[in-house]
Amino acid sequence: MSQTSQLHEISTLELAQALMERLRITPEEWHRLKSNRNARASEQVAAAIVFLVKNEPQEAQARLEQAVGWLDKSISAPPCPTHGHP
Repeated sequence: MSQTSQLHEISTLELAQALMERLRITPEEWHRLKSNRNARASEQVAAAIVFLVKNEPQEAQARLEQAVGWLDKSISAPPCPTHGHP
């Protein structure tokens, strides 16, 4: 079975969710990637695609705005929740 025919077997939502999972920053990667603007924007764009496919445009827009914030440097990573904050 070719890769193209395999892709036709998978729903659009499943593909979007797989992309989101692939681009998701795991807790183990958070310290290394928390300030990586490309990684953070990619994660948000993938989430936006999932919300668009699920017909949730407001949620998609919120994720896209976050992605733009990472790319235009208007937002930054929050401090680590496990380090020194009571």
